[in-house]
Amino acid sequence: MNLRTFLIINAVVALAYALGLILVPATMNATYGLTASAGLQLTSRFFGVELLTLGLLNWLAKDFTGANARPLVLSGLVGNAVGAVAALTGTLGGVMNSFGWSAVLIYLILALGYAYFQFIGPTR
Repeated sequence: MNLRTFLIINAVVALAYALGLILVPATMNATYGLTASAGLQLTSRFFGVELLTLGLLNWLAKDFTGANARPLVLSGLVGNAVGAVAALTGTLGGVMNSFGWSAVLIYLILALGYAYFQFIGPTR
């Protein structure tokens, strides 16, 4: 897989979650076993806006190569690694139900993908 394909996949995942969190936050929260409240729904919408930003950034940067792609790859690696830890903590701590493992898996796969392009694979 090349970096362009990986960024497109990341964009699609981010944009799909963004739409769900912005448009139907209560449903998205219930999927993960989170109790609906006005504050949680607002926070979920804010998270959705950030995923929208990230998805669009990945989509628009899909043709970056070499040194131009490095900041995007490094930030993707760090952000998804931290996200994997946060999702793992939330799932193991019982904050999220068993569906929380899907969040752990998504963050982990994306972190590993970015690690590949950061340390091994070409960014062309």
